[in-house]
Amino acid sequence: PMSTPAPSDGATAVAPRAAPASASEVVVHPLVLLSVVDHFRRCDEGDEENKRVVGVLLGEQRKGRLDVTSSFAVPFEEDDGDNGIWFLDHSYLENMYRMSKKISAKEKIVGWYSTGPKLRESDIDIHELFYAYTPEPVLVIVDVRAENANIPTSAFAAQIEVKEDGTEKQQKTFVHVPNSIEAFEAEEIGVEHLLRDVKDNTVSTLSTKVSEKVQSLRGLKARLEELKSYMDKVVDGSLPMNHEIMGHLQDAFNLLPNLNLEDYVKGFNVSTNDAMLVVYLSSLIRSVIALHDLINNKATNKERERALDAPGASDAEKDTDKENEKPKDSGKADAAK
Repeated sequence: PMSTPAPSDGATAVAPRAAPASASEVVVHPLVLLSVVDHFRRCDEGDEENKRVVGVLLGEQRKGRLDVTSSFAVPFEEDDGDNGIWFLDHSYLENMYRMSKKISAKEKIVGWYSTGPKLRESDIDIHELFYAYTPEPVLVIVDVRAENANIPTSAFAAQIEVKEDGTEKQQKTFVHVPNSIEAFEAEEIGVEHLLRDVKDNTVSTLSTKVSEKVQSLRGLKARLEELKSYMDKVVDGSLPMNHEIMGHLQDAFNLLPNLNLEDYVKGFNVSTNDAMLVVYLSSLIRSVIALHDLINNKATNKERERALDAPGASDAEKDTDKENEKPKDSGKADAAK
């Protein structure tokens, strides 16, 4: 039977603690994403939609910025019927961390990852386990679904939540931590070489830009639907009202322009038309210049032919023109081959 484990007595001695300050930003590097996806694909059984994998995050923290530079997988199982029953092999974790320190001593345990794709009830209990390895662990959820068009990472940290009325005891809950995906120079080179094999070079730049716009709109739609679902649950009473979230929503709504003002609509239309006019004129000028160059090229070729056909043309000039044309002819022949 699977049960919730407790960290062994030697866990603290094996894993040195990181800096005590909490991270204000979590930066995930490409190697971590590749490792998590590989871990999920190797463990994916295909018949369970709620199947997820768990692993350990390694990195270092400097000036409030937490760089997650590496990771390794950890055996993990949980009961499908009861999320409170789970097993994480912390002995394997300690052995792997001991070996990883021999490779890179700077990388410390900074938290753990999960393929979620969302938070679960047992995550706070799993998070408690990692306090034996670092004083401020972070949880990074990596969404490995192919249809996901957003940033695939979400970072969380645990903090103590105190009820306003004081009727319940203090308990820990997850809060969002700003996160991003960045790479060192060496990692950027490796990612570029990897994308050369993945990217389809036959796709034009225009279609690529359109697909990126479509993905951005899909991400915005998903965020709006999630926001609507949350507001519906608050109205129905299934979720309590969070004044901090309401404050952020009010700030976002205050940034929306007032489209009912006639001056704003007129100014927006004028600005849009001016920009489109500049694009239209640029296209016309580019077309006129291309036609002008083509006509000049034709006129130059005709004048050269007339000069060669003239009776006063010397043999040296003809030979020079023939030698100048030979590389062009050979180049055309090579291109035809």
